[in-house]
Amino acid sequence: MNLNLSSKPNLKETSPIASGVWPVMLTPFQKDKSIDWTALDTLVDWYIDAEVSGLFAVCLSSEMYHLSEMERLDITRRVVQRVEGRVPVIATGTFSGSIEEQANTVIQVSELGVDAVVVISNQLATEDQSDAVFIERAEALLNATDDIPLGFYECPVPYKRLLSPEILQWAAETGRFIFHKDTSCSLPSIRAKLSHVAGTPLRWFNANTPTLLDSLKAGGAGYSGIGANLMPHLYVWLCKNYKTNPLLAGKLQQFLSLSDAVVRYKYPASAKQFLVASRVLSSATCRIDIPGLSEEDVLILGALENSFADWLHTLN
Repeated sequence: MNLNLSSKPNLKETSPIASGVWPVMLTPFQKDKSIDWTALDTLVDWYIDAEVSGLFAVCLSSEMYHLSEMERLDITRRVVQRVEGRVPVIATGTFSGSIEEQANTVIQVSELGVDAVVVISNQLATEDQSDAVFIERAEALLNATDDIPLGFYECPVPYKRLLSPEILQWAAETGRFIFHKDTSCSLPSIRAKLSHVAGTPLRWFNANTPTLLDSLKAGGAGYSGIGANLMPHLYVWLCKNYKTNPLLAGKLQQFLSLSDAVVRYKYPASAKQFLVASRVLSSATCRIDIPGLSEEDVLILGALENSFADWLHTLN
């Protein structure tokens, strides 16, 4: 497959996508499973108070496949309005449908004021279709969406389509793709991708906690994963200080890697329960079909909250 990588456009040196932590936002629901708009405002402010670099609204953690099309747009609008320019915001803009239908949604989301619209990698080609088909459809999407800044997200649902280093390089060199959320969870793959996008406006973010510190050392821009929905402050500190305080960064990485197993169990209910205990949210209600949290689960999350508080004290 020839991706025509030899012809590089004039790439912008600056990007609205700042390095650091980009939480994959939860959607708070009331007990009747309607969206809790007041809690969403509170959550936005809480993320920003933790000094995150940006917000990723309407993603898998937002239970986006359990939201109506109008709800997805309304959530994006609400987040942009609540943020009021304090940090950049991105949101998913491609779901099922033809390229023309996906392009229309990208335009709709862009008009809400986001800094980039995220393209789900598994929506451009089916699991059995080649990278050539993927590139062809990605180019069609680019042509149908003017100059709207875009991002890629290797969402694992309905299937995980990982982008090769060559495709990621192609995306970066279009000048249109400025964000990438990587879910490969593999250091060799991570290092290869980072080497292919170095010097471009595309910012590469790791969704995987256990490989986070190594990915930062390899040139990654930061973190955009589920751990930031519980303990964004710790991820922010790691991304900011891993070079100047490597010993403490290594110890924090160990804690975050161990805590990741707790976070993933019955997620996103686990994250919401953690925030209920932290008095950020008032309900752990989810729309996705997931087993309820047991008394033991709540105790384990409480232990994690205590460890989180200890780490906040350690990091001042």
